[in-house]
Amino acid sequence: MPTLDLELLRSFAAVVSHHSFAAAAVHLGRTQSAITQQMQRLQEQIGHPLFVKQGRQKRLTERGERLLNYARHMLALNDEALRNLRQGRFEGNLRIGAPHDVAETLLPSLLAEVARTAPLLQLDIHIGRSPYLMTSLESGEVDMIISNRADPQSQFEGVVLRNSPTVWLCAASYVHDPAKPVPLIMADGPSIFRRIGHEALDAAGVAWTPRYMSSGLVGIKAALRAGLGVTARGVEQLDAGLRVLDASDGMPRLPDLTYYLYVRSRVVNPVTRQVFETLKQHLRLPRTDMPA
Repeated sequence: MPTLDLELLRSFAAVVSHHSFAAAAVHLGRTQSAITQQMQRLQEQIGHPLFVKQGRQKRLTERGERLLNYARHMLALNDEALRNLRQGRFEGNLRIGAPHDVAETLLPSLLAEVARTAPLLQLDIHIGRSPYLMTSLESGEVDMIISNRADPQSQFEGVVLRNSPTVWLCAASYVHDPAKPVPLIMADGPSIFRRIGHEALDAAGVAWTPRYMSSGLVGIKAALRAGLGVTARGVEQLDAGLRVLDASDGMPRLPDLTYYLYVRSRVVNPVTRQVFETLKQHLRLPRTDMPA
């Protein structure tokens, strides 16, 4: 069976990341014609087209999407192997992701333990939403993440870090009127807090209305402090400027969320594997079967 050319895969991933052959050529320091030739050779290796024209743009075919996942995994493993072999065992780079909600609570203790046990590692920290972090871990863009999402497909190996209460938050000066629809402050896009908040209110028969949407936690907390409404969020976000609404205010109880530490299943990167095993041992983290 022929072997995929990593240089072709690197150019392919650059074309997708930079949205054009021309931009990929600039990024890689090559000519556009060279990138075009590489993509032709790669398509010949695969035996199927990887791109299809859509207006003036090109989009990935179904096989192109599948190849992209493999390409990112293979390139990440290749690059990490080279770093590891050139710099010595358990040196190099470890990319860790965490959600905004626990970036100031769970993440610091995790980083401190990594730095203590592997002081020569360079740590790259990625802060974002849990679903996007899960996608980044799957594609090999990060090595390890904290996430409040369960992994029903067992793509990842994980341990439970902790269970965290979810509460209804509002400004300390906010005046709640149970007779009116709850004005909700929520994240746009995929959000587990938005989902469980909507489900809890609907199940309790409590009317609600969208009041403010934000792309990030900073915007949500700004709207809260401005007294614009109420949000469902982890108790970690409670501070002196905020207070909790509960059953006495006519608000339904919210479920706790579990935070996991994940690596990819069957990870072969020795640095990631050693750090993950060390964290499980030193932080006394129990293994867990990922719930469906």
